[in-house]
Amino acid sequence: MSHFLFLNASTREPGHIGNSETLARRAAAGLPADTKQTWCKLADLELPPFVDLRHTAGTYPMPMADAKSMLDATLAATDLVFVSPVYWFSIPSPLKTYLDNWSAWLRVPGLDFKEAMVGKRLWVIATSGNREKAQPMLDSYRLCAEFLGMQWQTPLWGKGGAPDAVLADGEALAAAVGYFSGLPA
Repeated sequence: MSHFLFLNASTREPGHIGNSETLARRAAAGLPADTKQTWCKLADLELPPFVDLRHTAGTYPMPMADAKSMLDATLAATDLVFVSPVYWFSIPSPLKTYLDNWSAWLRVPGLDFKEAMVGKRLWVIATSGNREKAQPMLDSYRLCAEFLGMQWQTPLWGKGGAPDAVLADGEALAAAVGYFSGLPA
């Protein structure tokens, strides 16, 4: 059974749904009914900043607290969906912190994080004011997928900006309806 982990990278204040999440929820509504969905707002977690021990200690302990929960959720998922507005032409800080923790998870003795990620699908649902300016962020995500042997999926992009701006992007809303339709049965 497929298990989609939606990683919402928005930093909008509580109670406000951003354009990327609006678009992602539209896409998720098209998933088969038996598809497990886990939604996580990364800004609500206390993920530790990454400390680079690669050239000193060389290994990392098993993460604890929210980092351990995110590791477990990541490993349990068949599909990771980065729900990612573009902030300053780049990755939002909550998602960047999560990705930085992958560097530690790669070096936890006995975890075999890289091997566990091979074959998982990586999807991106992003919004920004300009598709062309989103490309560097999308390229970063694609490179992460390639490094871990994940299956990179074509990103879904919509027009962002002020709250609900994506609702005026008919092309993105139409694409969201069938975004996950190419899944194997």
